Amino acid sequence: MDVLSATGLTRRFGDRTAVDDVSFGVAAGETYGLLGPNGAGKTTTISLVCGLLAPDSGTVVINGDTMATDRCPAKMYLGLVPQEIALYPDLSGRENMEFFGRLQGLSGARLGERIDSVLELVGLADRGGERTDDYSGGMKRRANIGVALLHEPELLILDEPTVGVDPQSRHAILDGIEDLKSSGMAVLYTTHYMEEAERLCDRIGVMDEGRLVAEGSTAELVSLVGEHPVLRLDGDGDLRALESRLVTLDGVIGCTSADGRLDVVARESAAVLGKVLQIAEHNGVRITGVSIDEPDLEDVFLHLTGKALRD
Repeated sequence: MDVLSATGLTRRFGDRTAVDDVSFGVAAGETYGLLGPNGAGKTTTISLVCGLLAPDSGTVVINGDTMATDRCPAKMYLGLVPQEIALYPDLSGRENMEFFGRLQGLSGARLGERIDSVLELVGLADRGGERTDDYSGGMKRRANIGVALLHEPELLILDEPTVGVDPQSRHAILDGIEDLKSSGMAVLYTTHYMEEAERLCDRIGVMDEGRLVAEGSTAELVSLVGEHPVLRLDGDGDLRALESRLVTLDGVIGCTSADGRLDVVARESAAVLGKVLQIAEHNGVRITGVSIDEPDLEDVFLHLTGKALRD
């Protein structure tokens, strides 16, 4: 059974449908990504999953309990890291965790142990006594993640957690999320950064204008839209003659040559590269440069929606 099961979620604001019949699930030890540009409906979907908003239709079930906007058992299983920093700036990192830990039902020695453990986990063990308004943006983000982890949730929800942070903190956040997944935690992750989704997510739901337009692993999504890698070869010699020979090579889908460059579309770039170089040598073409343009989620999103991921 999935830790999280969202079925048929729909939410309207007046005449605008922000979330349109969205369904997905997240299993233990899995990171599921919601990928889409700003305004795609990711944050509204998160609000429905967490019970911050009530859906017009559809259900959210976490560990067998149905989510509701009032007090309900389902909320005990999740930890939420919102887009906006949710910390008291005049309290230290440790004091923030003491406050939020008590709200989550922790107290006494157990609370102290969890705070020590979480501060170490998010790399703030030596800064826990400082006021959070003195933290950098990246430190605040990490402290926010720490608050969500205090009660050891079975589902961690992160809504654009790396927006506006420095590269070092971003790297630390992504490393930490990978560690959580390996520990068996279910993670729901929203982002409009393609590289984050490719790195972290076992499965990805592509959102656009409130709809889930495709779902699967990166490889499955790329395969779904029929994209293939392209070998780009720079060389000296008769590239047009080489093109006519390569189009008959097993695994090659097509070739084009122009201005000293030969583009070879292949099913698997690594499988044909060696053969392509051998044929080029046998036909007197000196290859001066090789690059591989692998299809990625940007290509998938452009194919599915007709616009770039960050439009």
